[in-house]
Amino acid sequence: MDSSVLIESFAEFAKFKNIDRPTMMRILEDVFRTMIRKKWSTDENFDIILNVEKGDLEIWRNREIVDDNSEDIWDDDKIALSDARKIEPDFEVGEEVSELIKLEDFGRRAVLTARQTLIQRVKDLEKDLLYQKYKDQVGEIISGEVYQVWNREVLILDSEDNELLIPKGEQIPKDRYRKGDVVRAVVQRVEIINGTPKIILSRTSPQFLERLFENEVPEIADGLITIKKIVREPGERAKVAVESYDDRIDPVGACVGMKGSRIHTIVRELENENIDVINYTDNVELYIQRALSPAKISSIKINEETGRASVFLKPDQVSLAIGKGGQNIKLASKLVGLEIDVFRETEGFEEDIDLEEFSDEIEAWVIEELKRIGLDTARSVLAVSKEDLVRRTELEEETVEDLLNIIRQEFESEENN
Repeated sequence: MDSSVLIESFAEFAKFKNIDRPTMMRILEDVFRTMIRKKWSTDENFDIILNVEKGDLEIWRNREIVDDNSEDIWDDDKIALSDARKIEPDFEVGEEVSELIKLEDFGRRAVLTARQTLIQRVKDLEKDLLYQKYKDQVGEIISGEVYQVWNREVLILDSEDNELLIPKGEQIPKDRYRKGDVVRAVVQRVEIINGTPKIILSRTSPQFLERLFENEVPEIADGLITIKKIVREPGERAKVAVESYDDRIDPVGACVGMKGSRIHTIVRELENENIDVINYTDNVELYIQRALSPAKISSIKINEETGRASVFLKPDQVSLAIGKGGQNIKLASKLVGLEIDVFRETEGFEEDIDLEEFSDEIEAWVIEELKRIGLDTARSVLAVSKEDLVRRTELEEETVEDLLNIIRQEFESEENN
């Protein structure tokens, strides 16, 4: 293979892969020096001259001329006088010989190996550049086009046809993908698997929602408003706590926008996810009240040792506090960093019974489990729904039903007497 053909084909391949000229020159020289070392065991006395544009390659072997009887005659950087005069008849001992080495001198197999090595080096470099590019973009939003849809993941191509993946767990449940669709997601992480970069995107990450707010709300991008915390049930509901560093700016109003213009754009992107924007405060009780909105709270008791907050509401506010499928209370608990327990407020004085008085009918460990969540009387247990008791305790649904029946029967028998 002619050197110009080899270099031109490599240069064309490298340009297609967006490899810059200095890097291309470095790769070429590294590969040729490897060929030289394999043939002559050293490359120290060799010069390589490259002209990528013209496809020119010159390899010069530099050696000092020594007498035919010299002890140094076998050194790599020495040449016998008789051999030097075959190159140029008037050479003398002590002079330097620069001999042009042709690519053909390495042999056909070595040249083919060099060609494969050049291509592999570019591919390896391309993988490294891809890894570095997306490693620096972790947490940032990118856009890509859907190329293929599988059961467990979706393959996305970016503007340079790099392959990116959105696993099932990083997709909003309501997302429906078709080939050719343009999708926005946040770069979740970059992994190296068997030497190949794997770029994972996410649409369920709180960071995705945070970046969407930054894009839509200039005050956040400018640092006038900060997002303190985001919790999400992707595609269903999210709570975003925001704080303003400028008293003249209402952080909630700025995030929602005039007639909801800013937040509606985000909601549409997230498949109509219901987003509650909350004004952050260091006052924990007030923070809990805002987190449980739209429910109106009557009173709150916080136990810092157990990390729990007991919230008391009127009966008509309990379902609002808990929310559909328990979403509201679950997200509120994550937002404030406390386990929130909801209780119905009872009106007027009603006779109550200590749970210990049921020890003959209810096992001790069940009573202890109820006390663990702050329920130590019969009416406090009845004030909590069956579903909430199952969620907040380690009790099975059947066990909860049994203890509720026992307590109700006790009150019914008292009323009948």
